[in-house]
Amino acid sequence: MNPLTRRHFLAGSAALAAAGTLAVPAAHADPADPGPAGPEDPTPGAPAPDAPAAGPDDRYADVLDLHGTPAQAYPGDASGNNPINVFADLGAWHAYALPGPADPTGGFTGPLHLAQEYPWWLSAGLTRLRLAEQGRTLDLTAGGPPHGTSLPGLLRQSYDLGGGLALTLELRFAGNRTALLRARLANTGTAARTLRASWTGTLLRPAGGPQREAPRLVAAERGVEVRFARVRQTWDYLTDGTERFAVRHARPVRVILDGDTHRTELVEDVRLAPGRSRTLDWTESYTFTDAEYARAVRESDAALRAPGRVAEAGAARWAGYVARATEGVPAARRRTAVKCVQTLVTNWRSPAGRIRHDAVTPTISYKWFSGVWAWDTWKQAVGTAVFAPGLAADQIRAVFDHQVPAGSAERPQDAGMVPDCVFYNDPSTGGGNWNERNSKPPLASWAVLEVYRRGGDRAFLREMLPRLTAYQDWWYRTRDHHGEGLCEYGATVDPANATPEDCRQAAAWESGMDNAPRFDAALGTGVVPNHDAGGALVGWSLGQRSVDLNAYLAADHRHLAAIAAELGDRATAERLRARAGRIDAAVRDTMYDPATGWFHDTDLATGARLTARGRGIEGAIPLWSGTATAAQARTVRRLLLDPAEFGTALPFPTVARSSAYFDPAGYWRGLAWLDQTYFAVEGLRRYGWDQDARRAVERLLATAAGLSGDAPVRENYDPLTGEGRNSTNFSWSAALLLPLLRG
Repeated sequence: MNPLTRRHFLAGSAALAAAGTLAVPAAHADPADPGPAGPEDPTPGAPAPDAPAAGPDDRYADVLDLHGTPAQAYPGDASGNNPINVFADLGAWHAYALPGPADPTGGFTGPLHLAQEYPWWLSAGLTRLRLAEQGRTLDLTAGGPPHGTSLPGLLRQSYDLGGGLALTLELRFAGNRTALLRARLANTGTAARTLRASWTGTLLRPAGGPQREAPRLVAAERGVEVRFARVRQTWDYLTDGTERFAVRHARPVRVILDGDTHRTELVEDVRLAPGRSRTLDWTESYTFTDAEYARAVRESDAALRAPGRVAEAGAARWAGYVARATEGVPAARRRTAVKCVQTLVTNWRSPAGRIRHDAVTPTISYKWFSGVWAWDTWKQAVGTAVFAPGLAADQIRAVFDHQVPAGSAERPQDAGMVPDCVFYNDPSTGGGNWNERNSKPPLASWAVLEVYRRGGDRAFLREMLPRLTAYQDWWYRTRDHHGEGLCEYGATVDPANATPEDCRQAAAWESGMDNAPRFDAALGTGVVPNHDAGGALVGWSLGQRSVDLNAYLAADHRHLAAIAAELGDRATAERLRARAGRIDAAVRDTMYDPATGWFHDTDLATGARLTARGRGIEGAIPLWSGTATAAQARTVRRLLLDPAEFGTALPFPTVARSSAYFDPAGYWRGLAWLDQTYFAVEGLRRYGWDQDARRAVERLLATAAGLSGDAPVRENYDPLTGEGRNSTNFSWSAALLLPLLRG
């Protein structure tokens, strides 16, 4: 769904949504703005005809450091992370940053664009403004160093050129394919000024392979464009040959090309009377298809016709985001809350390719994470619903768009299944990242219910109830090996699951805790086939029942019951609650080990608790789900708070510190993940230990490196030192921090 809808906007957006349908001539500007070549304002001392719109709250300036300029097209460092944090909005597939103190001036860093599934820098700065007067190029920093700042929904740079001349650059998004850029020139001196304006930039090309020749700079009627050749590098770079990056100016320009460099000159002079200002407006759009390109032309024209309305709508929308995200949050934590919002919005992608609804990806900052994962989405939706319930609902739809339907010709046994992850491309179009080898933990009903509680859209509940029911049924049809009401993580019938090891790996992925010690092949983890009543293979199960999966399923039944009850189906609600109670009892009776005081996975063949594999944070999920008895919860609490177990400096590691398998730098072998922190904290609260929960959150905020400063939110953290690890600007961390910050 196009994000320019009322469900993603708050007050003030209707004018922009309407403007998005208007096409105007290239040289047609806002009637309130006489333009750079127009007559000088006849009323010296009066307000400027195009003063900036009311800006966002400066208290939330630079919540995330967005400064930097790339030296190469590939955005990754040695770890695969982009060291430059970027800003995007409205689901755009391109993003920008601010130049650092020693970087070239006059423009914004970028754009960074997504070659369908992979981020690449298109330029270090594609539209850097240059000003000249009487044949002399002006030094934009003559009056002092420039100041670049990020604000909610906006990037801004301020320059003092000396001699009473000032320049302000602003960048915000006007739609899901288009950024609006504005250069405001103000003459505070006593003499009239006549300036020449131009823009310049150079492409950054990939270092090698066919993608090196993909971008091509061309002159267009209203500015410069980059067109892309077709490249199908499955693991690196994907284009169809219809992608375009288009710069469109509000005023007539002439374009001069020199290889990969352009100079775009404003045809007419910019005349500034004393005390007056003028703006130069342009848009930058990145599109994948010819149809998108045509829509982006209209989007661009509307923005250039009424740039003030774009600014006002953006300011109102972001004011709503900030107000909702910071409501009930202590003042000292509010900047962190706004950073979380900025993280999620930058990772928002609008429909494109096989992604049919607005979605939030794990991060644009890491090469492999520009897809839509199921359990990431469930957690991201819970956080996004805090400030944008409509976007939260759509990202859930983006996953369920690919739920296997009943009667599927390709996967009839998997009717109701939700794939692990979906991307711009599926396998039929050359995508390698799309994964149907496994699903992900069943947290969808929780997410739907939380979105409803924030947004109140009963129609969304009615839409999702049959889909959630089919998903829940799939688990018991294909993952309950003994048919006894307890499930196992497993693997689907899929060509990529060709060997037992393939299936074991897929099953570990299905847990979400990919390399957790409990799934090690060396510890004897294997798989068993599952068949339907007719003997047909329907999938594989691990040779162990997992405590987190069954606690999640107990909670899933309760959440689905709440949805059914809200829709008036009391009989279904009662049936689901009763089934949840039976799952609770089975988990309590078979998976809790009195000797260790913890919940463990159990051996599928013998029922023995797998205590030799140590304690994992999954053993705390029965508190979050309400499955544990009060006595069981007390022993789990004791271990959660014990510094020698899970009560580390930064709580709670994924593997207990006492375990032989504990590795504070291990992905799911000891690092602290904020989703598991959330589940543990909420579990403590559920059983009445509010003070413990508050103290855990306080330790998290005090210990996690950069969390309370301007560093990016990380995928996970070292539980002993608080050092951030792996991906930067990670969505589910940001999402679940939002509710944690309130308590």
